[in-house]
Amino acid sequence: MPEPILELAGLTKVFPGGFKALDNVDLTINRGEIFALLGPNGAGKTTLIGAVCGLVRPTSGTIRAFGQDTKSDWRQARARIGLVPQELSTDMFEPVLHAVEYSRGLFGLAPDPARIEEILRSLSLWDKRNNRIMELSGGMKRRVLIAKAMAHEPDLLFLDEPTAGVDVELRKDMWHQIDAMRARGVTVILTTHYIEEAEEMADRVGIIRGGKILMVDQKDAMMARLGRTEAHVMLAQPLDTLPPAIAAFPVELKEGGRSLCYRGGDGTGKGREEVAELTKALIASGIDYVGIDVRESSLEDIFVSLLGDEEEQAA
Repeated sequence: MPEPILELAGLTKVFPGGFKALDNVDLTINRGEIFALLGPNGAGKTTLIGAVCGLVRPTSGTIRAFGQDTKSDWRQARARIGLVPQELSTDMFEPVLHAVEYSRGLFGLAPDPARIEEILRSLSLWDKRNNRIMELSGGMKRRVLIAKAMAHEPDLLFLDEPTAGVDVELRKDMWHQIDAMRARGVTVILTTHYIEEAEEMADRVGIIRGGKILMVDQKDAMMARLGRTEAHVMLAQPLDTLPPAIAAFPVELKEGGRSLCYRGGDGTGKGREEVAELTKALIASGIDYVGIDVRESSLEDIFVSLLGDEEEQAA
């Protein structure tokens, strides 16, 4: 059985003026996992993180971290939680080494130069340790935020848009760093606009919109359950209508009858099998084709589809 490290029950936050940023959120995070929270701007991701980290006071609901109610034991719980904020909020005139050492001291931990060096080296910051933060690139500044969050050795680490504004090469490098954190036993919760980031790293994915959790599931299970296969068949000659043997498949004519679009399957490989049957049916019906393009749904396709369904229901 998975061991819960964070449990949210009925978590709600209503700001002055009536804006409801979180709406009765129930969520359990298990020890040692990487959990990706996906949602559009204003969905409530940062408010949720702020509530757990003590930066936002919930209107109602409970937060239990490490088996303790954070309302009564907030100091002890907060000492075990790290946060890499979305904004670059740090003293830009500080040298990197001093900033990271100071962050460790804030949580009452004894100095540990060897551990600080290990963190800085793992983030390729050791050679920059004496540089002032303002002298660093945007990607390196974000690495400093991660180093500061890791300095007090948290068991639970929040990464709020950790690779925003970072180029692709640095982003992939940071994915490796996040995976290394998990290998050391750190539970990681990240919010991201880069859905391929969640697809690459996350064990489970949650989708939030309008302060409500729409879905939480294992990434692979979500893709298997909601994924689809799409195939485009380029026909040698255009068709006006489909013969019954072809119309029995989930297909439609496109481009004035010059291509056939298939959408079906369930993300488990069934779609590809059906596409193979479709090509056999085309040949048996005497319909020639000159090319075929097959693709599976990505996590991004599922995410966009879910949000679109939610908008239609709200309309």
